[in-house]
Amino acid sequence: MSNIIKKEGYNYSFDASACSACSARCCTGESGYIYVSTQEIEKIANFIGLDIEEFMQKYLYKNGYKYSIKERKIGESYECAFYDRSANGCVIYEVRPTQCITFPFWDYFKDRVDELKLECPGIIDA
Repeated sequence: MSNIIKKEGYNYSFDASACSACSARCCTGESGYIYVSTQEIEKIANFIGLDIEEFMQKYLYKNGYKYSIKERKIGESYECAFYDRSANGCVIYEVRPTQCITFPFWDYFKDRVDELKLECPGIIDA
């Protein structure tokens, strides 16, 4: 089975096997927003065994009318609160937000493939 993912409308493909070797650059680096929906908040809270209010206080902050997962500052970099450095992976992978699931196929990167390649070693030219 191929690890190459293609999506219509994008001028690149993604080799998912590259995730095991890249040090989770999509979970670390520049500060950004990791938006979660109401349904995702509930799924993640249940997954980690917290009630919704406790989960929201501990792991989320409000940006405008949306909620985003908090980040930790490590040196000059930021990382998602659910990134586990020792395992080089996401501790909520099974219930991660849609924003994480759909990376690297974001509209933002359609015209910024060179920028995406700097972040993700799994990008392959079409």
